[in-house]
Parts: sequence; structure tokens; C-alpha cells
Amino acid sequence: MYHYSLVQHTEPTGVWLSCTDIPEMNAEGSTLCEAFAEALNGLESALSLYVEQGRKIPVPSAPSAPAMVLHLPVLTMAKILLWNAMCDEGVSRAELARRMVCSRQVVDRLVDFIHASKIEQIERALVLLGRRLSLVLEVA
Repeated sequence: MYHYSLVQHTEPTGVWLSCTDIPEMNAEGSTLCEAFAEALNGLESALSLYVEQGRKIPVPSAPSAPAMVLHLPVLTMAKILLWNAMCDEGVSRAELARRMVCSRQVVDRLVDFIHASKIEQIERALVLLGRRLSLVLEVA
């Protein structure tokens, strides 16, 4: 679901990657391999800006073939879904904390892409927003 296409840019000093759907994202390295290894960190940092600014995170556009695609970890996808559900429902982090009967800090961590939250907490928050998280197994 959340698989973002990356664009490669070659410079004399190395390679950097960008993402059309998330223009704030960038990753660089001496080689394409190094840049791609940094891509998830770059994307998660960019997603954090969306949360900081209270903006909904864009759904990836369909990749054009052949495309370099960054497949996000399940936890990152769940956090995006939670954040976007909060935006759709107009629910602030403070309000979600009230509904969850927890501190605002707990909710801040649920939408922090660097923090290793428990998926059960994200599921619980989504239920309180009238959503249910489900997984689908796909052939790679």
C-alpha cells in the first residue's frame, strides 16, 4: 500500500534520491546502493515534518515501470494510517490521548516514525478513531 517511487539523481560527487509524492524526502550516498540504504531514514524524517506541520501524508502514486520503489515497514505504514485517520477525523494528539486514557507523550510516540511503537497501541488508537487495521500477505 505505502510503497513510494524514488527518483535517482546523479552528481559528480555521488547519487541522491528524491520522491515525487514526498518532496521533502532525500537520501544521498557515494553509490546508488548507499543512497538507497539511507532512503527509509530520509522518508521517515520527511514524514515527521508532515506530522509536525499537521498535514496529511500523501498516498503514493502508482509507480511507473521500471521504477525504484521503497517498500515501507509495516510499523511505518500503520503510523501513516493512524496519522491520516487523525487528520480525517480532526482529532488532535491531545484528544486521542484523552480517548486512550494515556499521556500526550504516548500519542506523540505513536506518530513518531523513529520510535518503535507497539503495533497493538496503534491498533487500539485506530479503533478509537473508528478504523481497523488489517494485513494482507502478497507474493514478493
